[in-house]
Amino acid sequence: MTLTGNFFSSIKGSKGPAAHSSAFLLIFFVYALVCLLGALPYYFSGCIPRFTDAVFESVSGFTTTGLTVLRDIESALRPLLFWRALTQWLGGLGVLLFITVLLPSLGTGGFQIFSAEAPGPGTEKITPRINRSARSILLVYMGLTAAEALLLRCFGMNWFDAVTHAFSTMSTGGFRLHNDGVAFYRSPSIEWVLAAFMFLAGFNYVLIWRMFRGNFSEVLRNSEAKVYTTIVVMVSIVIAIVIVPVGNYPPGGGGRNAFFNTVSILSTTGFSCADTGAWPTLVQGLLFFLMFFGGCSLSAAGGVKIVRYIILAKQAGNEMKKIVHPRGVYNIRLDGKSGKKEVVYGVAGFVFLYFLLLFLCALLLSSAGEDIFSSLKTALACLGNIGFLYPLPHFPAYVTWGLALTMIIGRLELWVVLVFFTRDFWKL
Repeated sequence: MTLTGNFFSSIKGSKGPAAHSSAFLLIFFVYALVCLLGALPYYFSGCIPRFTDAVFESVSGFTTTGLTVLRDIESALRPLLFWRALTQWLGGLGVLLFITVLLPSLGTGGFQIFSAEAPGPGTEKITPRINRSARSILLVYMGLTAAEALLLRCFGMNWFDAVTHAFSTMSTGGFRLHNDGVAFYRSPSIEWVLAAFMFLAGFNYVLIWRMFRGNFSEVLRNSEAKVYTTIVVMVSIVIAIVIVPVGNYPPGGGGRNAFFNTVSILSTTGFSCADTGAWPTLVQGLLFFLMFFGGCSLSAAGGVKIVRYIILAKQAGNEMKKIVHPRGVYNIRLDGKSGKKEVVYGVAGFVFLYFLLLFLCALLLSSAGEDIFSSLKTALACLGNIGFLYPLPHFPAYVTWGLALTMIIGRLELWVVLVFFTRDFWKL
């Protein structure tokens, strides 16, 4: 049996809060150790001379955030650029394992239909055995990566660029290879391929697996999938309507740019094919608003996750019904299944902590002289693992370490790290 298998078996064989607390500690410290080791190539190559910045770059990769401290990306050595992309892809792989194997093993309800502790309350079993479920999801992840790389190669990228962009896309990381980002290629076909796979990267991998197996009816009934798709379509249409009259776009160019940047932000990938800072204020506001959402549950995307907002919206509707009918009993129902009140409490607790951490991180950035709006955008990018800011401004070391920790907290879905700050955890 492998080391990983022994670890999973030991967790499954252990019982009680003490076993869970030990597992949480191990998960966090292994993640932190991997990020520290991942910083060594940047530091010893001289590409990033300050060790604090090297660690930030490594954390940004393994957390699939995609923020970078590099000012001139094209001057970096190609092996380092490949390493950056690989850290993202491995980070996305690790997130999927974390969702499908570790959380259920820790008893946190990873495969229950409503679970606040899991990286999406909408997670469900695909197959009777967890290992088979994980294998199915990872096959989707690897298969989509290979398919994207092949398509990008067919549409003009060299193999190096195609593979590294596929790594960055499917992990929702967004590390770029050129200073101009995707606009460097001047290729509508490449932009459409990247946009399509960013959409899939932010989609629920369980549903993608079911589509591969021909089960389309269940996908069409899924609330999260419908909301995710609706947001993408509606926001893309609005942005296209606004930017086409004020921009000099070729036929179809405005719609392509609108769709590309919408899925880039919503899936938390962070690629860019245009200077969105020059777009009308309404468009910039819409893209900023999307940063508060994130992708679907059971995907490599970061953020709050859409299914949590669905649950809170349904609960808000129930509260209004109670005002009219005080004696009524109302449960949360999602896709025909009922959830307990504890689920709503858990989701509400998660969202509260998310926004509390967001504001604390923004205050940390403000202490370094950033204006409040820039601080909020950077905090959102770190906590939601959305790497659309290029490059990251130079901050004091304490701010950079704080941002690195924020990225890890966001990637591990808050609970695994924040539980360390509770008294009960250290009493076990």
